[in-house]
Amino acid sequence: MNLRTIDIDQFFCHSFTLWKEKWMLLTAGSLESMKFNSMTISWGSLGYIWNKPFVQVAVRPSRLTFQYINDYADFTLCIFPEKYRKQMQNLGSKSGREMDKINRSGFTPVKAYMTSAPAFEEAELVIECRKIYWQDLDADHLLDMGILSNYPRGDFHRIFFGEILAVQGTEEYLS
Repeated sequence: MNLRTIDIDQFFCHSFTLWKEKWMLLTAGSLESMKFNSMTISWGSLGYIWNKPFVQVAVRPSRLTFQYINDYADFTLCIFPEKYRKQMQNLGSKSGREMDKINRSGFTPVKAYMTSAPAFEEAELVIECRKIYWQDLDADHLLDMGILSNYPRGDFHRIFFGEILAVQGTEEYLS
């Protein structure tokens, strides 16, 4: 897809739509070494903290991507056009431990501008991030006990904050 670089101050999106309806493909690892994994995510946030634009993502320790996002300094988030919905569902439900799910998806990993983690040729939006903070969720800090229903196995997410280093996207994401 033909993407253009978008200055962070010109980046426009409907944040709730990105997470809830479009989903994102989180990828961590290294394209150069071909050691990376991707997973579909629909929980997270975009914002501004510590004088930096950031993305916050949640990854369960049971996911293979957890190993990569812990071991590497950066990650990418990609949004794809609706025609790739089935591939996104498969990437969110299949494990990279059991198969080469990226190859099976038909997505083409490409070098990102500023991160070792790859972007994807088919993406309509690429957000490149450098990790700046992480924290494990703690059940003792939940104020709404209904949230516990998301954790029947007690496998609480680790939250990662990534400083947004670069954004590439279609005209749709330019204000």
